[in-house]
Amino acid sequence: MKIGLFCLTEHFEGSVRESIMEQLRLVELADKLGFDEAWFGEHHFNGFSVIPDPSVMITYAAAKTDSIRLGTAGFLAPFYHPVRLAESISVLDHLSNGRINAGFAKGGFAPDNKHFNRDPDSLRNAMFEIAEAVDGLLNSQNSSYAGTYASFNNVNLHPKPLQRHIPFYVATFANPSTVHFAAQRGYGLLMSQGATIKECKEAQDLYRAIAGFDPEIVLMRVYCVAQNHEDAYRIARPSIDHFVKSMRAASSEIPPPKWNREKYDAILSEREAFFDGQKFFDNAIIGTPSQCIEAIQAIKRELSNIHLALKPSSNDFNQNYEMLVEFNAKIRQHI
Repeated sequence: MKIGLFCLTEHFEGSVRESIMEQLRLVELADKLGFDEAWFGEHHFNGFSVIPDPSVMITYAAAKTDSIRLGTAGFLAPFYHPVRLAESISVLDHLSNGRINAGFAKGGFAPDNKHFNRDPDSLRNAMFEIAEAVDGLLNSQNSSYAGTYASFNNVNLHPKPLQRHIPFYVATFANPSTVHFAAQRGYGLLMSQGATIKECKEAQDLYRAIAGFDPEIVLMRVYCVAQNHEDAYRIARPSIDHFVKSMRAASSEIPPPKWNREKYDAILSEREAFFDGQKFFDNAIIGTPSQCIEAIQAIKRELSNIHLALKPSSNDFNQNYEMLVEFNAKIRQHI
């Protein structure tokens, strides 16, 4: 099992710059602790998850770290030109000395579709087309790809990536067509914080039936460790609920909520259908060190080739920092 950090650059209070730099400091810490990977999301047009340009975040992280692999979870592929995206990934691979993982997602929030002028019904197929075109540009100049961007097969990309083969991943909520697409090409799967073990296993089994081998699965998980489960839940609840409310607002062009630590319980009465915050809790790595170990071992019993991407879930940076340190000191050696 590989251990990683899931980065959404969540902004609760203070300046946005502080939130960005705190996220990057957690990546530096993960590198020092010997974590295998850090995965950067991409969100637009909201004031909470302020990470519209994961390439720039990775550029900074590449300069500040030594060995941790840096990935996207993922580039919102329909909003990119494939040649331009391939060039960015290739440069990132050089800046990181060959430490890049390339993840792709379809996006779908209403403001994204509006401002990037995309038909929401076309996003999944656009992700397939662009990911495959970028793969052809980066990993095989003699690609047999024959889709919308086939004319780019002969583009003379410079610089070529430093890695001989950049690992590719696609985001899915266990959608069969996405799993099928990934399995046919040997791409890994990016599974959300709310994905159940059952959903992941179904995706893994479908992938194996198509590809003949199990996929690499990057499994994002809420993580919070404390002296007891009640304390861990209390620490994580406000940040998770605020995340859920903020993402629902972003998905439907509702003005972003204002963070209020004292009044976060009001979030519970405003939940909508887009995100199910309870699933984040139900599938979280949360509780005492022994409870966190048990939750991770349950994942390992059902799934193979797992990359566990932890999102420390406190609205306080110092608490998140300490939870990563505690993971390394009390949990990691037991999994």
